[in-house]
Amino acid sequence: MILRLGIPKGSLQEPTIRAMRKAGYRITLSERSYAPHIDDPNITVLLIRAQEIPRYVGQGVLDAGITGRDWILEQGARIKEVCELRYAKAGMAPVRWVVAVPYSSPVKKLRELKGKTIATELVNYTKKYLARRRVKARVEFSWGATEAKTPDLADAIVDLTETGSSLKANNLREIETILESTTVFIANTKSWKNTWKKRKIENMALLLKGAIFSEEKVGLKMNVPRRVLSKVLKELPAIQSPTLADLIDKKWVSVEVIVDESLVRDIIPRIKSAGATGIVEYPLNKIIY
Repeated sequence: MILRLGIPKGSLQEPTIRAMRKAGYRITLSERSYAPHIDDPNITVLLIRAQEIPRYVGQGVLDAGITGRDWILEQGARIKEVCELRYAKAGMAPVRWVVAVPYSSPVKKLRELKGKTIATELVNYTKKYLARRRVKARVEFSWGATEAKTPDLADAIVDLTETGSSLKANNLREIETILESTTVFIANTKSWKNTWKKRKIENMALLLKGAIFSEEKVGLKMNVPRRVLSKVLKELPAIQSPTLADLIDKKWVSVEVIVDESLVRDIIPRIKSAGATGIVEYPLNKIIY
């Protein structure tokens, strides 16, 4: 049996392939092919724009796929959401769809766009959002380069941003965030009812979540004299309790812990000062719970 998997082409392509690799699935791309090779004989992969994946999964053309929650909402796709995968083009935080106008625009609030023209790729969701806020505006589809549509072709845009730097570089300022979106792993509802496909999808989701969760974590190992063990442990924030192991010399203990990578530069000097020695920091491939 074969599982048909869609992975996103474009900004999510590289982080998705990297996450798949950490999860244990090696994907090899060909410059002229939209069907990459994967080192699992029971999976076929198609490289498709994230915007299209919810539709193809919903229709059953694909059994499963990785896309953004924004495109599921945009298309109203009827799919099974398997799990959230917290990663984007530039980092691990959710991306935002924001309403933005030129710095020179007098518009300060969303309601001031009444009767104005808004350009976006997220047309359906934007229309629904405006309707909920009782703002009647003309929403036009943008085929790309949305940031360049103002002020000549539109009064405002609704565009995707992670850091806001691109908007600022194009002399745009945000008015309002209308949607926060994360990457999600989705499945066709009929495929989800198939025992073999469901297990295959669940196993992949488990490994992907473990791989992504480990992205910002590292492991620390060290040797600690028993007499200062409690002092060292107080300096170790851990996902769970640290692992302790006796050494041949009973006066010493081996300590192992998983911590946020961003904290390591502060932790290592403190545990060294507290008495730890032989400190080793190492990367993690997966963390499975």
